[in-house]
Amino acid sequence: MSGFDSFVKCVPAGMILASVFLTACSTPHVVKLKDGREFISTGQPDYDDDTGFYEFKTPDGREMELNRDLIESIHSK
Repeated sequence: MSGFDSFVKCVPAGMILASVFLTACSTPHVVKLKDGREFISTGQPDYDDDTGFYEFKTPDGREMELNRDLIESIHSK
């Protein structure tokens, strides 16, 4: 097998690994509440239209749900 053939076989595997890596690496966000408290999320908080709550996970693994009325801002860290 030539070097080019082995390169072609490795490219799809490398692309899959890169896409998994990029998906797994989310940008932390700061969720600032109107009372001044701040929470760090491991990625962009998700908003649930049905409940009116933002949902996210903190770096220490806690699952958080915060009412949108309590939140002053959300921005990437």
